[in-house]
Amino acid sequence: MTSQPQVTDQQVFAPTAGVRSFSPAMLWHLLPWAIALVFFFVGDGYHSLGTNILVMILFALSLDLALGYAGIITLGHAAFFGAGAYAAGIFAIHFNADPVLGLLVATAVAGLLGLITGMLILHTRGETLLMLTLAIAAIFYEVANHARWLTGGDDGLSGIRVTPVFGLFRFDLWGKTAFLYALAVLFIWFVIAAFVVRSPFGRSLDGIRQNTKRMRAIGTPVWWRLVAMYALSAAMAGSAGALTAQSTRLVGLSTLELLTSGIVAVMLVLGGERRLYGAFIGATIYVIVQDTAGSISPFIWMFVIGFLLILIVLFFEGGLMGIIDSVVAKLKGKTAGQTGKPT
Repeated sequence: MTSQPQVTDQQVFAPTAGVRSFSPAMLWHLLPWAIALVFFFVGDGYHSLGTNILVMILFALSLDLALGYAGIITLGHAAFFGAGAYAAGIFAIHFNADPVLGLLVATAVAGLLGLITGMLILHTRGETLLMLTLAIAAIFYEVANHARWLTGGDDGLSGIRVTPVFGLFRFDLWGKTAFLYALAVLFIWFVIAAFVVRSPFGRSLDGIRQNTKRMRAIGTPVWWRLVAMYALSAAMAGSAGALTAQSTRLVGLSTLELLTSGIVAVMLVLGGERRLYGAFIGATIYVIVQDTAGSISPFIWMFVIGFLLILIVLFFEGGLMGIIDSVVAKLKGKTAGQTGKPT
């Protein structure tokens, strides 16, 4: 009796030698995008909700790069999400309302902040690193709160203008353009993330996460690689924040709150770390449960999410993606058995 191997991201995205190496797992990278496109055509009235889901998927994916793949313990990731949102909003109000240009500026600002703060704090580990990320997020929050002349303070940043994407696609009242725009940005970042985690750089970070001392002993520049991944993760979170600012035309202090960092961490735990697709599942379930249960009672959704989180942590190692991994492994084993290959 043999156990079925777990299907990892490296196996799903690995290049195949030919048609014979095809397995059902290879279809997983098409399924989320197919679902999103189907939703675009049949989800009339819910495109704004769909855009919110895509934004939170991107935010959760950014945290997965830092926390899941690099092992950087952080509860201050909202600092970069909020920085990207404010950067996009301020740029649109005072400089240029082009959404793509604003997105690039917000991404660069958040990435630069991630690089600077990463260089300052990533020589520490464990609880010290956790406290430093919280302190940085608190500093960002207070700066935004007191700089009312620039950010609007606790009233929020409003009056954000957004011109048509590439001068052709106007942001409509139904949110269809915003949905496709967010989907395109998510797809680009997903391709980048998939390439990074499969690259020698990404594999070295996995080694750093598992045994930092050993990686240093073989000559790996541990600190610089952690800083690089942290900056990339911050840039991705900044893009998610920019999408929020451009789709809602409003930025509030809630984008920088500790609660926002906690929410995205919950999404990642629900979906599963180091899976890439875990961010898709966790963020989607969280937002849908919040919207559905919240329409019944503002307190029910918190109970449902808490109950789901307890179940996942206690009974499903690897989050909901762990369950999917098991199903895919069984399908792979069944296909191999039908072709006469050993499992």
